[in-house]
Amino acid sequence: MRLLKFLWWFCIGIICSVFLGLSGTFLYLSPSLPSVEALRNVQLQIPLRIYSADGKLIAEFGEMRRSPLRFDQIPPDFIHALLSAEDDNFANHYGVDVKSLMRAAGQLVKTGHIQTGGSTITMQVAKNYFLTSERSFSRKFTEILLALQIERQLSKDEILQLYVNKIYLGNRAYGIEAAAQVYYGKSINELTLAQKAMIAGLPKAPSRYNPIVNPERSKERRNWILERMLKLGYINQAAYETAVAEPIDAYHHVATPELAAPYVAEMARAEMVGRYGSDAYTEGFRVTTTIDSRLQNEANASVRNGLIDYDQRHGYRGPEARYPNQSRDEWLKTLETHRTIGGLEPAIVTQVEKSGALVITRDGKEEAVAWENMKWARPYISSNSMGPRPNTPSDVVKVGDLIRILRDTDGSLRFVQVPKAQSALVSLNPQDGAIQALVGGFSFEQSNYNRAVQARRQPGSSFKPFIYSAALDKGYTPASLVNDAPIVFMDSSMDEAWRPKNDTNTFLGPIRLREALYRSRNLVSIRLLQAIGIDYAINYVTRFGFEKDLLPRNLSLALGTPGLTPMEVASGWTAFANGGYKITPYVIARIESRDGQMLYQANPPRVPSAIKTAETPPGVQIIPTNVSAQNGDTQPPAIAPQIIDPRNAYIMTSMLQDVIKRGTGRRALELKRGDLAGKTGTTNESKDTWFSGYNTDYVTTVWVGFDQPESLGRHEFGGNVALPIWMQYMGSALEGKPEHLPPEPDGIVTLRIDPVSGRAAPPGTPGAYFELFKSEDTPPSMEELGPGTAPGTPLPPNESAPMDLF
Repeated sequence: MRLLKFLWWFCIGIICSVFLGLSGTFLYLSPSLPSVEALRNVQLQIPLRIYSADGKLIAEFGEMRRSPLRFDQIPPDFIHALLSAEDDNFANHYGVDVKSLMRAAGQLVKTGHIQTGGSTITMQVAKNYFLTSERSFSRKFTEILLALQIERQLSKDEILQLYVNKIYLGNRAYGIEAAAQVYYGKSINELTLAQKAMIAGLPKAPSRYNPIVNPERSKERRNWILERMLKLGYINQAAYETAVAEPIDAYHHVATPELAAPYVAEMARAEMVGRYGSDAYTEGFRVTTTIDSRLQNEANASVRNGLIDYDQRHGYRGPEARYPNQSRDEWLKTLETHRTIGGLEPAIVTQVEKSGALVITRDGKEEAVAWENMKWARPYISSNSMGPRPNTPSDVVKVGDLIRILRDTDGSLRFVQVPKAQSALVSLNPQDGAIQALVGGFSFEQSNYNRAVQARRQPGSSFKPFIYSAALDKGYTPASLVNDAPIVFMDSSMDEAWRPKNDTNTFLGPIRLREALYRSRNLVSIRLLQAIGIDYAINYVTRFGFEKDLLPRNLSLALGTPGLTPMEVASGWTAFANGGYKITPYVIARIESRDGQMLYQANPPRVPSAIKTAETPPGVQIIPTNVSAQNGDTQPPAIAPQIIDPRNAYIMTSMLQDVIKRGTGRRALELKRGDLAGKTGTTNESKDTWFSGYNTDYVTTVWVGFDQPESLGRHEFGGNVALPIWMQYMGSALEGKPEHLPPEPDGIVTLRIDPVSGRAAPPGTPGAYFELFKSEDTPPSMEELGPGTAPGTPLPPNESAPMDLF
């Protein structure tokens, strides 16, 4: 009896000691326990995502790939697989599974090492959200106490939702939806039972059971989970046998953008970091840009095709490298080190025949390149000369040559090379400045330098319209005559005289401004700038958004010598397209939070005729950012400032339409539209070529040149280098759309003009034509000039002719 009493009291003492120990541990740890309520408002790290205006993914930025799901979005099959693998008693316990803990304690006593933690899913939620991965008894006790609290305050569904969205599953994937995308390129709801079981096996050890790195281990783990699901009654025998027979087909799926607009994505990313700092990468912002996916795709193709066409006009520079006498496997390893650049795939020549060449591509296929696609490849000597035409494919390539191929829509291969020249394209909505499409270079992979907004190059003659516009405000008209004749400038600061000339080195004598513009006569532009005054012209053109400090204070300004970006040029041109208003280009249309709340909506200055009431997307809660400081009300749409007379813009559009109808932009007549206006630009030695053009819907500027300025070739101009790119893009942008001409403003007068004198023509004047004027600038008739005035006598508005020699 004494022994029994001793044992009884000994057991009671042990139980009390354990109870007191646990109570003391609880009292010690409970003050430091975090509030479980925080889990209801937890903010998981979600990457920044950039979209086009029509909802296509452009880019994703952030270290953690995560796409949180609600519980009702989680497939039941996956829940069953997860419970079978991690916690089959989840529905019955209260956060802690005593059997699992005892089993873990037994393993510790037996081996002296912690084998498993005996954790339930609830305990793992406590650890993942509140604790570290440290292996210690104090952390384990804290985890147990937190799990008990979590079970009291959250439902089982809420706990599972927290778990599946938080867990790390390898390859930067956090949460089951991100893992499904990374391993299978699909949503979790689109996976097979076997694929769901594979993902359910990853939480235990993402690196050990990774199906890409360790497919065999992953398969064993998957099959064990499927067997557990069968035993627990979640699946039947037929489903089990089908699933275990399924091969491991996972591979790393990189998040593939739905729209190729990397330069736009980088612009939006930089703006978001400027707004939100490093939180931009983790707070799950959804950024919708102004980019139209259809136009962006066409812009990409236009720039690529234009640069390839230019490049092939100047010959073949030879293979990128040579790998003769190598095996097929060695060639494939070599190709793995070479990226696709701007859609141009690397390939190695394996055989040369009379009909063309056979090449091996990165996917191991051997394909043919027809001789017809190789005939262009005359040897490159310089930008102005090439070698003899090749007669056979062997004159162009040899076995082992690393070349580039372009896959056409019909699957055939074109023989190409990566262009050395670069290009930029900017397309704006002239009514509010929304960027519709933007290309900053041939390939972002090749260079992330955004030439559309960073490269300052001389615009050449595409700058002349701003000088002509300034002259129209000074009283000049399209019918004003200016002398197209040689001119020499002497200055003490110059080593020698400046003798500007026209590109054809010819002179036409007195010529109307309209004709001078569409013929792009340099000497007329210089005389015009000289007549209106440099200071006046500089102050005037700054209205279009150009920085005053970047404008040279000399007569070379008339020839387009300031360094401007394509974005600045396109932005300035919008005033001609929209009736004289200054708009500001913008790329971010709206920013939404992870919950779909509207955090920001662009309110750019708009042309008055374009202002409409903005509609809120269905189900979106708006947090106003453009609010009045006085009463908190949302501000009305901003109105763009008027910077030039609408009549000036209308007349300039008429003159720039003639550039296309009968001037240096005549090639654009192929588009068969009567609402296009534009201007070419070519700088000295053809180092920079431009075309800017528009109708009322789109303003588009294209630049082509080398990053390190050098001549594009003696026969290369804006009209045959930049204009074809502009034409392909604008032809697609305007396809199926009716012609959209600007409305004629009040105060415009149309008169019949004598083409010789630029004066109002009397009846019977040969060659008389109709011209546009502002009502206060109509020219006098010959009768009004008085007797003795010879027909064709040119008089500028200020009644004094500029000097020809200084």
